[in-house]
Amino acid sequence: MLRSLRAALVALAGLCAASAPALADTCSIRIKFVKAGWVIGGTAGSGTLTCNGRNYPLSIGGLSYGFTFGVSSVNLRGVARNIRRPSDVAGVYGAGSAGAAIVRGPQAAVLTNQKGVVLEVAGAQTGVIVNLDLSGMAVSLSR
Repeated sequence: MLRSLRAALVALAGLCAASAPALADTCSIRIKFVKAGWVIGGTAGSGTLTCNGRNYPLSIGGLSYGFTFGVSSVNLRGVARNIRRPSDVAGVYGAGSAGAAIVRGPQAAVLTNQKGVVLEVAGAQTGVIVNLDLSGMAVSLSR
């Protein structure tokens, strides 16, 4: 009977451990970048990830291909979900996008990287640009 009770407790402990939610944080993020292109476009910029009161500088880069014409500056703010450690934000985020800005226009995106980090960002785009393209954005932690 003691053996059966011990086996049941071990099984229960294993079940509880398997069903416990993974510890993941939601952090705030700010990104500023410049986008320019004529069919093939490029993106370059920087940002800040803020987790548990600490700031982590970010570098932003990327390419797009499709109907892109013009130059714009984009400022985005939002959250990064599913962060287990700040380095998880680094990676490649991909999306199809469509937008237009003449002087100023809204932007919003939900992007996911290969580590499962989800960026939910929104902000404003300033400049003259029209785009309907497939984009990729690489985010890395700066030193």
